[in-house]
Amino acid sequence: MNNKLLLLAATSSLSLSAIAANYTNIVLINLDDAGYGDFSFNGAYGYTTPNIDQMASDGVRFTHFLAGQPISGASRAGLMTGCYPNRIGFAGAPGPDSNYGIHPDEMTMGELLKQKGYSTAVFGKWHLGSQEEFLPLQNGFDEYYGLPYSNDMWPFHPQQGEIFNFPDLPTYDGNKVAGYNTDQSRFTTDYTTRSVNFIKKNKNKPFFLYLAHSMPHVPLAVSDKFKGKSEQGLYGDVMMEIDWSVGEVMKTIRELGLEENTLIILTSDNGPWANYGNHAGSTGGLREAKATTFDGGNRIPCIMYWKGHTKPGTICNKLASNIDLFPTFAEISGAPLPTRKIDGVSILPLIEGEKEANPRESFVYYYNRNDLEAVTDGMFKLVFPHKYVTYGAYVPGNDGQPGKLANLELQKAEMYDLRRDPGERYDVITQYPEEAAKLMKIADKMRRELGDNLTRVKGTERREPGLVKNKERHDL
Repeated sequence: MNNKLLLLAATSSLSLSAIAANYTNIVLINLDDAGYGDFSFNGAYGYTTPNIDQMASDGVRFTHFLAGQPISGASRAGLMTGCYPNRIGFAGAPGPDSNYGIHPDEMTMGELLKQKGYSTAVFGKWHLGSQEEFLPLQNGFDEYYGLPYSNDMWPFHPQQGEIFNFPDLPTYDGNKVAGYNTDQSRFTTDYTTRSVNFIKKNKNKPFFLYLAHSMPHVPLAVSDKFKGKSEQGLYGDVMMEIDWSVGEVMKTIRELGLEENTLIILTSDNGPWANYGNHAGSTGGLREAKATTFDGGNRIPCIMYWKGHTKPGTICNKLASNIDLFPTFAEISGAPLPTRKIDGVSILPLIEGEKEANPRESFVYYYNRNDLEAVTDGMFKLVFPHKYVTYGAYVPGNDGQPGKLANLELQKAEMYDLRRDPGERYDVITQYPEEAAKLMKIADKMRRELGDNLTRVKGTERREPGLVKNKERHDL
């Protein structure tokens, strides 16, 4: 190559680097069923998570970060759109035969950031519908490799034939099935390798990487690199491999000189699936777990690191939710928000350490088809009468076999002071009537807007999900 060509190549490289520097890359790492207490910085026992701990030390750790709903499909729909899942007609965890998915008129994070020229990729679990029209490449993403729904929705489920009848589990590469019933010990490594390659390929232009690990959701599986390495059995091994994955992504960003213009987020879709016993994580002492709107189900770990923007070692106890990431990404990137109403608020001031900022003043806990079960302002939580599953009535499962669940019912409204009682054990509703009235007013407003099956209010601002043609809406 002559000197002119060398100069031209160098100039082009510098120009691309300059363009990339005007953007903020975004890496969103979303775990599946990881609990609030599943990392060594938060008390995990029998294994360590040094890379995640370092990320927490270098960045900001959110202690009151809530999932849009305490179950994976709905939670991910809220994450991807910035909406309470019930606003967009999304409920539960869609499986192989589900007739619904993300509506084509809803804007996803991928579509949001494509407006500003981002390259986009999903590696891991999607769970916004498994029909082709609902998959990532039709909804704002350039690349996709992973599972369309949960990794236990396959013929080897421990309750197959008894409760479930799952078909073979597809692994997708783009819109094509790359195989069925893939060896799940590969997934964490495969997702990580593809993520690292995507970052390297897009180092000179803005990118959004959604690394959506299939684990630590059951069935657990781990590569030979980490098999038998922890003192907490297979669950600890899996968490150590996830920590390795985070380390590989962080190392790549650091080596490419992208730290100062890359926001990295680690969170989970909901709390742990506690009835799986030693194959489940820890809520860190929060009440109940996944599939309940007590905080063991909704309160999830969240760490954010953005060199030069996050202050090292910051702990943020302000109320925030995964539905807030969508408008936050819009503010960071300068992308216009959708014309359709969303529920998230930008939490960029919290990321950047503004002590007086309080962008989210309340959060409503919807579950099931459209049940408003609780509301909080971050300090107090008002819980309405409702039926729920409890994990404390039976011996939990073991080695991949689920334990039995019991059904309970909260007979009257209760209120908890989350500042003093994060485990939601002591009803203080009679001691703070003004706080209860304030929360009730918020709940009544949301009932008028989004409805509430528990009080038989229809709501005026709910939207339909995407529906597969010629199928009844039988599983919402």
